[in-house]
Amino acid sequence: MSFGVRKIFSAASIVVLGGAVAMISAADKPQSYTGTVSDAMCGAKHVMAASPADCQRSCVKGGSAYALIVGDKVYTLQGKTDGLDQLANTKATVTGTAKGDTIEVQTVAAAK
Repeated sequence: MSFGVRKIFSAASIVVLGGAVAMISAADKPQSYTGTVSDAMCGAKHVMAASPADCQRSCVKGGSAYALIVGDKVYTLQGKTDGLDQLANTKATVTGTAKGDTIEVQTVAAAK
């Protein structure tokens, strides 16, 4: 390779790597999500004859993870999920880092 081609290739590589690092950093940045607290097994449609809140509590006791329904998306919640039992089937704001369909929770609060 000539010196000019190597220089262009090196500059292009730096731009690509820099963009990838920026995307990774943005993906790891905590964001806030507001939705309805549920469980991962039932999602938005609770099947028990009991109230949706009681269904969620029963499913979580049975091993299902907490979930947050945001529009049509169901996020499984992991991490600091303390307080979600009291927010069963209500609107909540969860702050954390999303990776695919999972949010690593840092904070939970009732939605305003």
